Amino acid sequence: MTAQRADARRNYARILAVAEEEVAARGADASLEQIARTAGVGSATVRRHFPTRPTLLEAVFRERIEALRVRAHELTGADDPRAALLEWLSALSAYAASARGLAEAMASGGAADPAYAGGCATNLTEALAPLVDRAARAGTVTPEVTATDLVTLVTGIALATEHHRTPAAEADRLLSLTMAGISPRG
Repeated sequence: MTAQRADARRNYARILAVAEEEVAARGADASLEQIARTAGVGSATVRRHFPTRPTLLEAVFRERIEALRVRAHELTGADDPRAALLEWLSALSAYAASARGLAEAMASGGAADPAYAGGCATNLTEALAPLVDRAARAGTVTPEVTATDLVTLVTGIALATEHHRTPAAEADRLLSLTMAGISPRG
């Protein structure tokens, strides 16, 4: 019984690693059958671990979203609220540009699976909110800017630059333009 559990854990880890590569290369519509083949397991094994595509995508993005959440929490005590906000948004933008399916998952709000219900966007928005509030109190962003607005903007930038020759560089450039409008240097 323990061998099955160890085997199941290895399969899960292998499927997740392959899924991360496939989603980064092909986006949120990466073939589940290709993931299974590359991982060396059957389609049923993939579906046993990840019953729906959104469940798989959530697992693919979970670790990095958690790291972004932790980083947002760390930045809430930074001396410069504007710099903290920009650092976090830049990290989100870089990740969204490199993880092709993330922006699509955030944009869809989990429409394909109500249980998923936009978990990516919700988690990111909740992490970002204290940074936005702090920057607004410091007067470094306009008061009407919300965390939801900024996650939506980063999502749109990631979707718009996904097929660009240099998506990360173009996303960074567009984020800089956006932030100059929302938070001009004083």
